[in-house]
Amino acid sequence: MKEEKIQTLHPLPGKINKRISLEKYTLIKDNILAILKEGDLSHTELMERLYNNVKDVFEGGIQWHGEVVKLDLEARKIIERTRSKPEKYHINSKKS
Repeated sequence: MKEEKIQTLHPLPGKINKRISLEKYTLIKDNILAILKEGDLSHTELMERLYNNVKDVFEGGIQWHGEVVKLDLEARKIIERTRSKPEKYHINSKKS
């Protein structure tokens, strides 16, 4: 049976993101959203928490998939960056 894939989006116009496994996308997306429900996090904090959450159940590059899915969630306006320094990520309150 052929693995189902999803074409992810990129937040910058004209840029094309990657096509990845739908199963991996869903796992990473669900974890990113669960992590961000607890509060705003910097990129490093988000990726560290993601790694710790899925390292025992995920096959493949966690940081790479995390970045691809994070960009997709930004493009879909599900999460967004704050204007603070350093930038932090949070769930877009207008989308929830």
